[in-house]
Amino acid sequence: MAFGFLRGIAEKFHGRPVDWDELEALLLQSDLGVKTTLRLLEELRASTGFSAKADAVERLAREEITKLLPPSLPPLLPLPGRPQVILMVGVNGTGKTTSLAKLAAMLRRDGFSSVLAAGDTFRAAAVEQLVAWGDKLKIPVVRGAEQSDPAAVCHNAYDEAVRQKADFLLCDTAGRLHTKHNLMQELAKIKRVLGRRDADSPHEIFIVLDATTGSNALEQARQFKETAGLTGAILTKLDGSGRGGIVVALQQELEVPVRFIGTGEGEKDFSRFDPRTFAAEML
Repeated sequence: MAFGFLRGIAEKFHGRPVDWDELEALLLQSDLGVKTTLRLLEELRASTGFSAKADAVERLAREEITKLLPPSLPPLLPLPGRPQVILMVGVNGTGKTTSLAKLAAMLRRDGFSSVLAAGDTFRAAAVEQLVAWGDKLKIPVVRGAEQSDPAAVCHNAYDEAVRQKADFLLCDTAGRLHTKHNLMQELAKIKRVLGRRDADSPHEIFIVLDATTGSNALEQARQFKETAGLTGAILTKLDGSGRGGIVVALQQELEVPVRFIGTGEGEKDFSRFDPRTFAAEML
């Protein structure tokens, strides 16, 4: 992974005291977010003084940021007598459909069964992509006609998951800009329809975010949380990001924990978020 942004502190300020304005810019570029960056700078100044050495600042910054990472949450487990419903949301191009398939593959490795709902009915390629994943993984996919109502697809998929006594129902949705009100309302309809089958459904709503987009990913999460509610995030393309501070910003500014990370195109390039591993690689 292309992490390790804090290691640049020692290189940048080698042989001279830390310049706090330059350090602020460095932390913001790592996608920690304004709120977290200012809080961190205040704590670092109080601990090291204004003429701090780079190694001391780097060490303390690593300790403080590690404390700000989201906790390690328990793995997804089936619910008694009903499928656990997971709704995947996000904008176009973040890897949403692929992440859904990879999550299904992970659940299968854990010994659990799933049904996939091809709820992105407005992009034919997305349906075909999910069907191809389903064939590869030998996991059933429920689809509708092109341009059909995605809420109806998710409803039918729920019935299929019940019929098959599947442990999980994973629902794909159309990628949508967080600024498009009508499409966001469509998500609300999907939630209402699923809620008629199970009052607690969807049990999880994961937003899929491209880690390379930085502060824009944070704004996407903010809007989706306000409109649809979020229980967690999946970060993709972390293998191409040298920043990774978005993990901290999501937790501290929105209280949205990162649940899974994607680091490549392969089926197994997907893992549960572990704060200790992440801190070691990111910092």
